[in-house]
Amino acid sequence: MVRKNTLKVGFLGFGEVASTLSNGLLSRGVEVSTCLEGRSQRSVELAKSTGVGLFDSLTELSESSDILLSAVIPAEAISVAAKVGGGGFEGVYVDLNNVSPGTVKEAFSHITNGKTVDGAIMGGIKNGLGTPIIASGEFAEDFAELNQYGMNIEVIGTEPGQASGLKMLRSAYTKGVSALLFETLYPAYKMGVDEVLLRYLSQTEGPHFKEASISRLKSSALHAQRRAQEMSEVHQFLSQYEDPVITPATREFFHNLLDKIGQIPEKPADYLEIFDKIDKKDDQKARLSKGRNK
Repeated sequence: MVRKNTLKVGFLGFGEVASTLSNGLLSRGVEVSTCLEGRSQRSVELAKSTGVGLFDSLTELSESSDILLSAVIPAEAISVAAKVGGGGFEGVYVDLNNVSPGTVKEAFSHITNGKTVDGAIMGGIKNGLGTPIIASGEFAEDFAELNQYGMNIEVIGTEPGQASGLKMLRSAYTKGVSALLFETLYPAYKMGVDEVLLRYLSQTEGPHFKEASISRLKSSALHAQRRAQEMSEVHQFLSQYEDPVITPATREFFHNLLDKIGQIPEKPADYLEIFDKIDKKDDQKARLSKGRNK
C-alpha cells in the first residue's frame, strides 16, 4: 500500500455513494478521481460539483488509482470489471455493488492482476465516511487502510462472497419491509387515515418508526429501478439455500412501482408526492380499461 500522503482513490460510477464518500475523502487529503466515459448527465454534473479529478477513460482512471471502488448499478458490475481488468489494473479493486456473491466472483475473474476485495455498504450512505462497510477477501485489510482517513470498514473474513452475502441478506429484509410499508400505507392514504396509522404503528414499533418509514418510502421511490435489480440478485443468492417467496414478490413490487411513478430525478420532499403519482397512474389505467370495455 502506498504512503498516506500519496493515496489515490478512483470511483467507478458516480452516484450518491461515490459523491458522499468522495467529499469525505477529499476533506482528509485523499486524491479522488472518476471517469466520465458512459456516465449519465446527472453523474457528470455530480462529479464536477464534488470537485474530484476527471478522466475521459477507464484506462486513465485505472492507471492513476491505487484503489478502485466500483459503485455502479448491479447490471454493470461485471462489465465494468471486465473493462478495468482488460487494462491490466494492478491495484486494489473493491466491489461495493449490491450484487450476489456469484456476481462478485464473476466480476473478480476479470481482474487478473489486481487485488480484489468484496465490500458491502451496511447502512445509509448519508452518514458519510462513518457509514459501516464490511469487507472480505485476501486483500480486505488493504482496503481497510482507508480507516485512517475516516472510513468505517470492518474486515469480516478472508473469502470473497462473505461480505456481499451478508449484504444480500440485509437487503432481503430492508427492501421487503419497504415494500410492505407501501402496501400498508397507500390504502391508509386512500382512506385518509395514513397519519393515524403511522401514529398507532409507532406505539408498537418505536418512537422513530414514522420518520424511518417516511425515509424508506422516499428512498424506495428514488431508487426503484436499482432496487428491482438488487432484488434479482438477492433472489439468485437465496435460491441456493431455500425457495424464497417474499423476495420475488418484493422484486415485482419495485418493478410495478417504477412503472407507476417512473424514474424520478430526485428524492421527493414528502411521501404524499409518491402516493399522488401512484393515484394518478391507477386512475389512468382505470379509465383506459373502462374505455376498452365499452
